[in-house]
Amino acid sequence: MPNKLRRFEILLPLRFNDGQPVPDRLIGETIRELKRRFGAVSSETQVIQGTWVHEDETHRDSLVRIWVDAPDEAASRDYFLGLKENLKERFQQIEIWVTTYPIEAL
Repeated sequence: MPNKLRRFEILLPLRFNDGQPVPDRLIGETIRELKRRFGAVSSETQVIQGTWVHEDETHRDSLVRIWVDAPDEAASRDYFLGLKENLKERFQQIEIWVTTYPIEAL
């Protein structure tokens, strides 16, 4: 395991912006992509409720969190920057929230 790791967390919507449910296969496809790329991925079954404002309009989301612990290097960050743009299209979203922070695995 690399000494320096970085956790990348992604919040994926359970509904499209028009209110229609996101097919389970889209979330599964995303999880499989990450597993192929990094060898492991984690997810929560808990639904996260979010509220945000875009152009003076309040939006409410139901989301799931998935995360990957990846090497803390430019290649990992670049991958997630590209993935974020793909996910915005895949899930038909204005924005997809991706956060990252250093971790230490014992």
